[in-house]
Amino acid sequence: MAENRRVVVTGLGVVSPVGSTLESFWAAIQAGESGIGPITYFDTTAFDTKFAGQVKGFNLDDFVPKKEARRMDPFCHYGVAAAKMAVVDSGLDMAKEDATRVGVVAASGVGGLQILQSQMDVLRSRGPGRFSPFIIPQMIVNILPGLISINHGMKGPNFAVVTACASGTHCLGSALGLIRTGAADVMLAGGAEGAICELGVGGFNAMRALSTRNDDPKTASRPFDKDRDGFVMGEGAGMLIIEEYGHAKARGAKIYCELAGFGCTGDAYHITAPDESAGGPSRGMMLAMQDAGLKPSDIDYINAHGTSTELNDAGETKAIKIALGEAEARRVAVSSTKSMTGHLLGAAGGVESVVCALAIRDSVLPPTINYTTPDPACDLDYVPNVARKAKIRACLNNSLGFGGHNATLCFKAI
Repeated sequence: MAENRRVVVTGLGVVSPVGSTLESFWAAIQAGESGIGPITYFDTTAFDTKFAGQVKGFNLDDFVPKKEARRMDPFCHYGVAAAKMAVVDSGLDMAKEDATRVGVVAASGVGGLQILQSQMDVLRSRGPGRFSPFIIPQMIVNILPGLISINHGMKGPNFAVVTACASGTHCLGSALGLIRTGAADVMLAGGAEGAICELGVGGFNAMRALSTRNDDPKTASRPFDKDRDGFVMGEGAGMLIIEEYGHAKARGAKIYCELAGFGCTGDAYHITAPDESAGGPSRGMMLAMQDAGLKPSDIDYINAHGTSTELNDAGETKAIKIALGEAEARRVAVSSTKSMTGHLLGAAGGVESVVCALAIRDSVLPPTINYTTPDPACDLDYVPNVARKAKIRACLNNSLGFGGHNATLCFKAI
């Protein structure tokens, strides 16, 4: 492990299908509650999939003035809100900070898809002269870290890392590196997504990537289960405040855990399908452990990418066995909280990092719900259906994105 400054997690913020306060979110995750239900945003009659994980318990007015909200895509609504929650949770007082040492790395995997769709409707029905003057800044992914920095006066490093469903995880890994190397003392990082619209659902349906279990949406997301038939779209955001350990101690911040390692790789294989060798994600896990100075025997929990698709779940299981070795892979607890939230795409890594921090704090292994029929290709301990109490010394958080992007974060107890 390189001689770098230690980095700790001091603030968490979340908007999700199972709750949009830290307390309601974590209570639902521990209870194994599903946030999946019928889509209410548009008429799904013509769509193969008619359900998703829409955000619950979220009041935009609590975070964004109405005039500003009209100039933002939903992915920014969720991201800006989660960022504000994380700042409040951290107790960070920007009036007491050197603003040039506080930055933001945040992204979406898809960006302003809802704005794109609505403005295309305007183009076809009313012509190009009726476009919103805000269409471009509403659509671009990097507007999210821009808005967050404006809201909080954060003048340090500011950018977005877009790697589809690994975006939030890559953002956190990039922020970790900035603090370690001295470019910043505090970073706000994570991901946001708001792609539940006709374009989003229809596009993923065209790929045959989504579950079509329309008769029972709550059981549709079933990672590692033999009867899984595709992922379930979710929306929301997960944001973390991470900072240099000495800085956090000096200001008396509460510390959830340490963000100790990051590994990222590329499959160089296919635009959507995972490499059957599982070489990319396994190397990502090994690099994250190496970066954290840990061995497989130090890992007690893995929050898996676990999308509920046939190839991903089997491939990730194989990758875990390669990365940890067969014996340690069978010892470690592995779960997919996407079984409850659905797949939040670019926001997944941020939301699931929040899960990891809380799991370490409270010594809780979150469950994989809807696990009823074992699959011979997925034969690890997936914490089926019910959360368990267990001390967690360190955990990994995996994210895998279209294009062959693999990213793993390593969190450990202080």
